[in-house]
Amino acid sequence: MYISEQEVGAVLTYDKLIPAIRQALIDYSAGRVNQPPRMILRAGNADDHRNGWIGVMSAIAGDVIGVKTVTFYPGNDAVGLHTHMAIVELLSRATGEPLAVMDGRLITEMRTAAVSAVAFAALAPLHFESAPTSLGITGSGVQARAHIHALRHVWPELQEIRIYSRNPASAARLAEETNAIAVAAEEAAAVDVVLTATSSSTAVLRGSWLKSNPLVLAVGASGASMRELDDDAILSSFVVAEGRACVERESGDILLSGAKVQAEIGEILADPAAAVSVPRDQRVVFKSVGMAVEDLTAARLVWQARRDHGVVV
Repeated sequence: MYISEQEVGAVLTYDKLIPAIRQALIDYSAGRVNQPPRMILRAGNADDHRNGWIGVMSAIAGDVIGVKTVTFYPGNDAVGLHTHMAIVELLSRATGEPLAVMDGRLITEMRTAAVSAVAFAALAPLHFESAPTSLGITGSGVQARAHIHALRHVWPELQEIRIYSRNPASAARLAEETNAIAVAAEEAAAVDVVLTATSSSTAVLRGSWLKSNPLVLAVGASGASMRELDDDAILSSFVVAEGRACVERESGDILLSGAKVQAEIGEILADPAAAVSVPRDQRVVFKSVGMAVEDLTAARLVWQARRDHGVVV
């Protein structure tokens, strides 16, 4: 069974994906997921920033095995193509039987935003005295748009969205589309919750721009040599990782600054009272790099919906 991106989009919804991702993160932290490090190979298609890569990500969880091949070609924007493309293969854990192969671009987009929505819903009540109302976004691409949709599912108090991009026209388009405002970088950072969703190799968020205790969702610039946060922003923060080993191995924000991960989101989700105390009077950074179990979780929802005669999930 091959499932196209159009078919994925017809059945995958945040209403089902967000709680499924929440459970997947709990399972990961509890040791119920077998997930080796992702393998990345450079494509060698260019000698500059356009040099792409292919990653292979696999995981075993519950009754299925998932394998995703994902490519990132930063030069694709210039030729009208997506920078990220992917294929996900889903197999039976019991027999190894292939269950489905599906386009993984939208899965990657939605599961990334769903992870941030889960992290926000868990961390915001522990960090803020009262519900935050403002969101600032650095970046105006696919992930910025997806995060606005996903966060609105778990954040009814959200009133103001500010968007900054190095491409002002792109920021203006997204702002008009989502009832937000396009602003300067400093203004996008001076809010309750900050999202960084870029492919930058150098810091785009400075600690000097931040409030004293925002929640920062850092989801872009995955790679040991790439970063979105400067030293001030990351070293002044309590760092919560999507997956401790993954972030410590793959995040330039952590590796290049020497910052320490204080907690893993699945531990907090499983038992907020027993987890490491999330401070109210300090900046908090949630850092994600993307994990195979998240792709597996989304793909399983899609496969189930298709198997069950097109029931929307």
